[in-house]
Parts: sequence; structure tokens; C-alpha cells
Amino acid sequence: MKTTYIKLSFAAALLLGVYSCKKGEATVINNDSTASAEYAEIASDSISSVATMKVKDKQFIKTADVNMEVKDVYDATISIEKSVQELGGFVTQSNLRRNILSEDSYNTSDTEAMLVKKYQTENTMQVRVPTENLGTLLTFINDKKLFLNSRVINAEDVTSSIKYAELESKRIKKTGENISQLKTNKDKVNMSNDNMSEENQQQLANMDVTDHLKYSTVDIYIKEPQLRVAEIAVTNTTNIDNKYQFSFVYSAKNAFIEGFYIIQRLIVGLIMIWPFLIISFFTFYFYRKNQSKKKRNLRFAEKSSAS
Repeated sequence: MKTTYIKLSFAAALLLGVYSCKKGEATVINNDSTASAEYAEIASDSISSVATMKVKDKQFIKTADVNMEVKDVYDATISIEKSVQELGGFVTQSNLRRNILSEDSYNTSDTEAMLVKKYQTENTMQVRVPTENLGTLLTFINDKKLFLNSRVINAEDVTSSIKYAELESKRIKKTGENISQLKTNKDKVNMSNDNMSEENQQQLANMDVTDHLKYSTVDIYIKEPQLRVAEIAVTNTTNIDNKYQFSFVYSAKNAFIEGFYIIQRLIVGLIMIWPFLIISFFTFYFYRKNQSKKKRNLRFAEKSSAS
């Protein structure tokens, strides 16, 4: 009886151990299956926590810079631009371009050819979105990535700058009141103009800070990780060049005409130098005549001396 009880106790312990092991394995598997979901949720929360950070009595100008690779740059661009508009923002720059890495033409027939281009598409964007929607936009952009190269989120604390601007506004206002109490003269006019100019600059700076507090700027660079190939049907230019490269009849006719034009130019050139020809003729004539006269005088002198 005691032996049977021991055996039953051992069997129960063995079954309990197996059950515990299986339960432990099931628990581990369940934890692994939820790990990726929890990581994605943490990543999403990290985007939201940085982009939507709020601190009491603090004001931040928030900007972001995202560099990533996507499956299709054009589709991602359209989606991002649409999302920005839906969130109440706007696009300030979108420079989509295709970088041609190689371009070759292959003849397929006497008249046709195929132009093959290998290229990579990229886009540089700048968008502005209401600051309260910055986290939503970054989460949407993150969902479009194949590979994230870098993501930078900046929150610049401008609380002290805003307080300083308020003090400057009060100072400028007080200065204006003091100037108005002065006696009107040339110096007062100059001081009033300078103070008004400083006030305008301060108001412009305040408007700029207010705008950047309301809207966050996001710079986005996206590209495709692999090359694309475009095949474009074109004309076989090599065959066309060979066809019209040389025509004997046409070239012979042009050569004959050009020769005729050369003869005309020579005749016209001779006509243009007729004064020189006349002068040369008379010069040669008088020279020959003078030489003949000298020869006659020489012969006459020789005859005279001989006689």
C-alpha cells in the first residue's frame, strides 16, 4: 500500500513538472509574440513623447529631420503631402528628381531602337504642420519606411527669449513715450524714426517666433534603395545617319556650283584691281622704252668712237 502511494506520488509530481514546463514554454512564446508589438508601441510612444512634449511654464519650437528609404518615392510623396494637408499643414518644398546613372541605346531594327535608362529616385521635402500634430505626422512617415537612416527631433526652449522680447517691447514703448515728451526738433524726429524702426523689427521677430511655435518644420529626405530601369522606344539614329551621310549627285552638283562661284570671285577680284593693272602696264611700258633708248645711245656711241 505504501509502495503504491509512493508510485502515485512520483507520477503526479512528474506530470506536474511536465505541465509546468509546457506552461512555461507557452508563456515564453506568448511573451515573444507580444514583444514586437510592445516594441512598436514603445517606438510610437517615443515619437509622440518627443514630438508632443509639454512642460509647464515652458514653450518649445519643434523641428524634425527624417532621412529614410521607401519602396516608391512618388507614392510616398503623394501620401505624405496628403497627410500634411489633412493635419492642417502645408508643403513648402518638394523636389522630386531622378538621378540617371546610365543611359544606353540598343538598335532593334533598321528604324527602331530601345533606350534603356537606369536611375534612382529621391525627393527632398520640407513641410510645416501644426505643432500639436507633429507626433501624428512623424508616426505616419515612420510607417512608410523600408529603412530609417536617421531621425532628429529638436525642441528648442524659447521661454526666456519670449520673456526677453516682452521686456524689449515694454522698453521700446516707454522710450517712445519719453521721446514724445521732448521738444520737437531734428533730433526728436531722428530718435522717433529709430525707435519706430526698432519697434517694427521687434514685432516682426515676435510674429516669427509665434509662427514657429504654432507650426513645426519637418525636413524629409526619401529615396529608393534599388535602381529602376526605364525602357523607351526611340528611332534608330545610326541607320538614319548612314542613310543620309553622303550623296554623290548632290555633292558633285554643289562642287560644280562652288567652282563656278570661285571663277566669278576671281574675275570680280581682277576687276577690283584694274587701277593697279593700268599703273603696272604703263610702268613696264616706260621702263622698256627707257631701256631701248639707252641701248640705241650705246650703239651710237660705239659707232662714233670706232669711226
